Amino acid sequence: MLPSQPLRRVRRAHPRLLPRALREQPSPADLDLTLRRRPPRLRSRSNANARGRSFLRPCFQAETKPGARVPGPVRPIVLTILDGWGYRPQVENNAIALARKPIYDKLLAEFPSTLLHASDHFVGLPDGQMGNSEVGHLNIGAGRVVRMDITRIDELISTGEFFTHPVIVRALQLAREAGRQLHLFGLVSDGGVHSHQNHLYALLKAARQQGLERVFVHAFMDGRDTLPTSGAGYLGQLQQKMRDYQVGAIASVSGRYYAMDRDRRWEREKLAFDAMVTGRAEGGAHRDPVTRLKESYNKGVTDEFTVPFVVTDKQDRPRAVIRDEDVCIMFNFRADRARQITRALARNSGLTKLEGRELPAAEDLDLVIPRSSVPKSLHYVAMTQYDKLFTLPMVILPESMENLLADLLAKANLRNLRIAETEKYAHVTYFFNGGIETPFPGE
Repeated sequence: MLPSQPLRRVRRAHPRLLPRALREQPSPADLDLTLRRRPPRLRSRSNANARGRSFLRPCFQAETKPGARVPGPVRPIVLTILDGWGYRPQVENNAIALARKPIYDKLLAEFPSTLLHASDHFVGLPDGQMGNSEVGHLNIGAGRVVRMDITRIDELISTGEFFTHPVIVRALQLAREAGRQLHLFGLVSDGGVHSHQNHLYALLKAARQQGLERVFVHAFMDGRDTLPTSGAGYLGQLQQKMRDYQVGAIASVSGRYYAMDRDRRWEREKLAFDAMVTGRAEGGAHRDPVTRLKESYNKGVTDEFTVPFVVTDKQDRPRAVIRDEDVCIMFNFRADRARQITRALARNSGLTKLEGRELPAAEDLDLVIPRSSVPKSLHYVAMTQYDKLFTLPMVILPESMENLLADLLAKANLRNLRIAETEKYAHVTYFFNGGIETPFPGE
């Protein structure tokens, strides 16, 4: 029996006793588990010195209310995600299998384990589509298969509903009836992480069906979720689709490093903005975008870092720039790298209730890209919900995410700590929590 004191230390349970220890815990109302920083000092039990054994002081304490049931052994539970870690039975050319990893091997040898699929329909993606970090964290945090936005859009296209979708049809009709240009922009590749080129092709087909003629694509190059120099091929495929549908032209090209920043490096975003809006680009003006990309490859510049450039017509004039009252559709479905370019472009077009002034780093954005240079009264359509504060029309509405792991922890009054380096911050919070930005109680 543990002494009945209001505040007591609870010795860590052996891993094999963990299920029993968990069953012996008092209810959350009786037990408040608080993490307290302590130096890892050694201490001995009264009968331990004789046996020459010592025990580490635990890094947490358990508090109980007067009269509460005495708790059994309590240990923190750790969920560790090895992002990018995989399994293959063949050892040859297998870095993970060949590596020296004694702790990992010991865990596999001494405790039960199983394998899970991390791609295709097993994680809510179309079959043949590789998984990625965002999808993985979303499924883990939900505790179930979550149907991804790419799958939902693919289904709309396959059933034909995409071409009669009211948000898409209204945007295209506005462009036709008002004689405005239609601008389509996003990541042009089949990576399937932020976008898919098939969705762009579907938009071109829809524009053709609606009788539009002035349709322009501002292409963002990948090279991160795809091979580093595959962009020229993707642009070639896009140009062929444009010839097939007899609609569309490429107006500008930017590497995702510039057009899809997510860390509020507005100076990068400005280079893409200038190519799309002013027609004056850091990367100059070029008549053939494919040839220009190949020239960049020869200089060691890969798709991701393609310096934004404009594409010109036969008179060496920019084919198109975004002007007041034009129609814009961004076809990226993943939010985090679509948010900033949307903020930069739609600040004078109903971005939020306060036109983006209430968003983080709004003043910094206005300093780097003055609001006076931003087109006015655009009809801007987002493929998905890029931000809860955005009031823009969107094609795919967010699905309800309930009974998440974060939900259950909050309802049980269990505290939890999320740890990641900067690049994975969004994954262990936003994606793990089902696309919810606000931390849950106890997080």
